[in-house]
Amino acid sequence: MAQLEELSKIANAIVAPGKGILAADESTATIGKRFADIGIENNDDNRRLYRQAIGKLYGVLFQLLFTSDKVVAENISGVILFHETLYQKADDGTPFVELLKQKGIIPGIKVDKGVVPLFGSEDECTTQGLDDLAQRCAQYKKDGCDFAKWRCVLKIKRNTPSYQAILENANVLARYASICQANRIVPIVEPEKVTETVLAAVYKALNDHHVFLEGTLLKPNMVTAGQSCTTKYTPRDIAAATVTALNRTVPAAVAGVTFLSGGQSEEEASVNLDAINKYTGKKPWPLTFSYGRALQASVLRAWGGKPENVKAAQGELIKRAKANGLACQAKYVAGSVKNIASVDSNFVKNHSY
Repeated sequence: MAQLEELSKIANAIVAPGKGILAADESTATIGKRFADIGIENNDDNRRLYRQAIGKLYGVLFQLLFTSDKVVAENISGVILFHETLYQKADDGTPFVELLKQKGIIPGIKVDKGVVPLFGSEDECTTQGLDDLAQRCAQYKKDGCDFAKWRCVLKIKRNTPSYQAILENANVLARYASICQANRIVPIVEPEKVTETVLAAVYKALNDHHVFLEGTLLKPNMVTAGQSCTTKYTPRDIAAATVTALNRTVPAAVAGVTFLSGGQSEEEASVNLDAINKYTGKKPWPLTFSYGRALQASVLRAWGGKPENVKAAQGELIKRAKANGLACQAKYVAGSVKNIASVDSNFVKNHSY
């Protein structure tokens, strides 16, 4: 069937060797937190300028940095956009989505509408946005998007995540994935935390909803210690736990696994991804990245809201993208790529809100 072949082709292109995803889908509120860190106002012009500083990476300023205008496309296969960004344009009037496509980068779109309280639970949540998702996906496909992201959050406390929250969020993710595929959009399934139990529930729900796994990607957390844990684990420890959890729960038919960075520093995210790919356990899927903070921290620091810093910011993204491209091929050497914020923690408390 042509529709299934299209979904599989898109998914496999996203996880091609040495490539991963730049998650540039921050909401207005989220990007405001990042702007506050560098002392600039969160307004439409500054959001547009920041996106454009990245957008120009794929556009006319690209050649000012390198002789080839496809350097970043060697390591970035797709970019997840926020709705606002999808319809923005560069100074020359070129839509951002076209800048990406000109460089062979696949545009994606964040389609969830944020978390809401889950009634009857202990301060747990679910994700909203299913009501009009079919109509939005149809429009996003027409407007150039080939894949989508939907994030569900599970909260870890003494009595949570509850069975209610796990089941609810698994079914929400499955319904989202089904709607995306009906509109020829590859769904990235993103359940966060408590890896094995949650992933088992998610794939049961995806099966119940007849989701075509070969046309899906998984975006899980790596199995790392909690932020308050005093025990320090090695990258190999993290790799062993992560690969084991995936093998126990994720069908081999899934097109690929694109890890979120989860508050790790840029360097940690690269080192741990490399360790996961070096690990000798069974790995029937490509294991790559879908990083936001771990690809943008140094970009933001270098840019600082100043037009004269655009080229420096672009250089930071190029370096980190290359590091992660090597990591997903098990070729990254720890410390070999230096970014101005590469060792700074990207942890954000209560990131689910």
